[in-house]
Amino acid sequence: MNTSKSPGSGLLRGAFILGAAAILSKLIGTLQKIPLQNIGGDRVFGIYTTVYSFYAFLAVFITAALPAAISKYVAERTASADEQGVRRVLRAGLWTACSAGIILSAAMWLFAPHISDWIGSDHTLLPLRAVSLALLIVPPMAALRGFFQGLQQALPTAVSQVAEQIIRVAVMIALLLSLNAAGASDEKIAAGAALGSFAGGLAGLGAMLWFWRRYRRDRQLGDNTATLHEKNDPSRLWIKRLLIYAVPVFIGSLSQPLLGLVDTLTVPRILQNTGWSDLSAMEQFGIYNRGIPIVQLVFMLATSLSLLLLPAIAEAKARGEEKRISSSASIALRWLWLLGLTAAGGLAVLAEPVNIMLYADSEGTDALRWTALSAAGGTLGIVSAALLQGMGAVRAPALFLLISATLKLLLNVILVPLMGISGAALAGALSYMVAALLGVLLLARLTGLRGIKLRSLLQPLLLAGLTALAAYLVRLLASGLLSAAELGGRLGALLTSGAGVAAGVLVFVAALVYTRAVSDAELAALPGGAKLVALARKLRRQS
Repeated sequence: MNTSKSPGSGLLRGAFILGAAAILSKLIGTLQKIPLQNIGGDRVFGIYTTVYSFYAFLAVFITAALPAAISKYVAERTASADEQGVRRVLRAGLWTACSAGIILSAAMWLFAPHISDWIGSDHTLLPLRAVSLALLIVPPMAALRGFFQGLQQALPTAVSQVAEQIIRVAVMIALLLSLNAAGASDEKIAAGAALGSFAGGLAGLGAMLWFWRRYRRDRQLGDNTATLHEKNDPSRLWIKRLLIYAVPVFIGSLSQPLLGLVDTLTVPRILQNTGWSDLSAMEQFGIYNRGIPIVQLVFMLATSLSLLLLPAIAEAKARGEEKRISSSASIALRWLWLLGLTAAGGLAVLAEPVNIMLYADSEGTDALRWTALSAAGGTLGIVSAALLQGMGAVRAPALFLLISATLKLLLNVILVPLMGISGAALAGALSYMVAALLGVLLLARLTGLRGIKLRSLLQPLLLAGLTALAAYLVRLLASGLLSAAELGGRLGALLTSGAGVAAGVLVFVAALVYTRAVSDAELAALPGGAKLVALARKLRRQS
């Protein structure tokens, strides 16, 4: 089996592929929410995001925890050249994932009335049952993704992610248009949107099966060696190992979905207690969730890197390569801290035009600004948790998650009555940051990063500040020019947002080159790295 030819190069190249696929798939997912809100309105959007948070919470075990466990053991068996062990891990992973999917789907369907009561809205019953069907399709797809990630092959997961999102959005938009034209109720429109997850899962599974068949063909494995149904195989042992590893990872991966679930169970009820009606509370909850898809673009990048880090760190640990672990951890933390800070600052200063561009009005702009700040703590928390899990410290991220969720619950109770949905957004930003700081402190102690230079922490702050300032100044200039030209509305917001983003990206790239925040060695590891290094050196000489 294939092992990584160059550990550092393989890590960065794989992260680049998965990161690019994450951006594309999440952009498609964001586009999905725009017609959902534009066609169905904020009430349908609120109902959909409410029920989807339950699906996301339950699906984490199948889509994140089990693939992480599978990728870890596949990487270890690959490092030991144990072909039979790799097949056993995959077989046990498929059986565990499919069994879990059937149980969770049935539970969500049967307990949907009780969940609706917990939320405080009968309008969520039908959408809950619609989205539960996806849990029957996603498990084998997720298990195969974990298998290929363990081999450090990023392309299959990337293609599967994009295919899943394209079909999901296409089916969702088709159902939105047809149900809206038929005059369906808010809950029926939301249920139709939820069925898109089932269709997307079918597409993602189809892509993974194609890659699996190609994998078998390329290695010319016969039925007696490659089959997933070997006899006399201790599958129970591998299932036990996967569960022992996956359960703590599941808890540690719950940061975003668990905080979303806390919001779902508290924010609508608190709003109702402060005077909002059932549907009005759902509408406010939909407005509050406008910023979530945008921040999730950044979270997807962090998650993609973390999925690749797990097998890479596990393999390095199995080989006793302590320097490689420390180097990978340092690079990942620095890049994700920089990514999160830059995204948070840029979105915060462009919140109003982005809100109008995507959702046609400026409702909830303050909440969107506070939500943007979640990008900084969220990205750092995701990658620090992945690094800790790869090193075997799987209980710590779970503990940090519980602390974060408890803090989020307490802050919601305090801030939502005072600030409305902006209070919930601020509570989320603070909770993410607390979990991230705890993770980084422990990681520094375990990997010997205590001596990390202050420059490595302050430089990203400077770069993010310059990027946000550039975006803000260009936003003011563009707004003034467009106002003078009497060009407003969504088109004006689109032009303003585009100009702000372009200015921020240019300043960010220039700052990266001139401050050497990214080394030539790191540039060289990216696709087309030699040309990037040459360009960077040329720009430095000309400055």
